[in-house]
Parts: sequence; structure tokens; C-alpha cells
Amino acid sequence: MASEHPAKGVAALMLAAGYSRRFGGDKRRATLADGRSLLAASLALPSSMLKEVWLVLRPDESITELGLPAGIKLVQHPLTAQGMGHSLAAGAERLLAESGAEAAAIFLADMPLIRRDSLETLIAHSSANTIVLPSYQGKRGHPVLFGRVFWPQLATLSGDAGARPVLEQNPEAVYIVELDDPGVLQDVDTQEDWQRLSTR
Repeated sequence: MASEHPAKGVAALMLAAGYSRRFGGDKRRATLADGRSLLAASLALPSSMLKEVWLVLRPDESITELGLPAGIKLVQHPLTAQGMGHSLAAGAERLLAESGAEAAAIFLADMPLIRRDSLETLIAHSSANTIVLPSYQGKRGHPVLFGRVFWPQLATLSGDAGARPVLEQNPEAVYIVELDDPGVLQDVDTQEDWQRLSTR
């Protein structure tokens, strides 16, 4: 549980304000075989391990409407519809103002297969002045853990490039952790991705 890592103080920031255009519908609400939505399944790991979980939603939504657990901190901003950079910036601004965590783990709302031990390993490597990236077979994935030092840079992001500019500006701080976990790469962008996931 979260109390296993009290000194680390890692907060989760899940980006869930996208519009699933490639999927052809609201993939966050797509239902897995166990009855959970894709978003709820993706939230399960950070919610079970970290006591502070922030969720970036579209401006006109509510947690109750999406059937998510209580206790999640909601981030909503009118610009989040304009791309992942805006969602990251909105989340980082709230974290800077309201969180005492040393690092923020950036999760995506369509990645429910990340293993618990993978997150534990990433947390163990995190600090206030590092950026920890998971990798599987040489490919970078999520969640990415940004130390608090980099939150002001995240707060200036815009557009749809995500956090790439922050990574490019701070190569010396990036620590890549190779994991035996394909879940750090497996997201749901298309109906084909969904079919593969839902038949697992």
C-alpha cells in the first residue's frame, strides 16, 4: 500500500482529458470483461499504491458520472481539449500549488496492464531531481516519474507533444529503467488495440 513508500512521496497524475478520436468513441468508458471501465482499470494500480492520485478530466465532466473511486483529486482546465501538453501543464500547476510530493508519476488513462512490481521499481529510483522512464525491450513507456524540480517546466507545456520538451531539455536527469513488463507500452488507441486487450 501507499504506506510502504512514505519517504518517497510520489503522487500520481493521470491524463484522461483526451477525446479518443482514433478509437472512434469514448474509450475511457469501454468495459472490460471484469465490468470495469478502461479508465477505472487504469486507475486501479496508482490508487492502490499511492495516497495522492490526481486525474485530469475534460472541463465538463464529473468523477461520479464516470463511476470512479472517491478520494481522487480532480483537475479540470478549459485548454485540456487542445492536447496532452495542456493536460500536463494543468496537472503540474495544481501539484505545485497543493502537493508536497517529491515526484509525480504521469499515467495515461488507457494503460491498465502496468504491473505493481514495475511501479514499485520506478518509485524506488525516483527523487526530486530525476526523471525516471520505464523501458521494455528498448522502447520507452509509462508511467514517467518527474521529480519536483521539473514541475515548473511541465507547467509551461502546451500542444500535443506531451512532456517531450522537458525530457529534451534535461537529458542529464533522465534515468531509464529497463523492465520485463510489456504493460508499460500497451495502450489502447484503436479498436484493434481494444480487441487485443478485452480478449486477454
